[in-house]
Amino acid sequence: MVWVKKSSGKNPGYHHYTKEDMKRVSWCIDRRIKIAVIPSGTKWQIEISINKDIHLDSNIYEADVAYKKMYEYYKYYYDKHNKQ
Repeated sequence: MVWVKKSSGKNPGYHHYTKEDMKRVSWCIDRRIKIAVIPSGTKWQIEISINKDIHLDSNIYEADVAYKKMYEYYKYYYDKHNKQ
């Protein structure tokens, strides 16, 4: 369900997610907000695609931290557009 950009020869591993994480991911994807973990040398970077505009997080992360950050970004966009 999570949008992960295809890459050959490198895998960031697996991150355990919650139902709440998946609710936010689904909401974002339905609104054309996609966030992916992409390779950057031996580490990982976060790519954010909103509609067709692509933005890169300037930070470089270890795999486990990159996945955590990806879900933080999904939460950020979900919360930003769902103020109550």
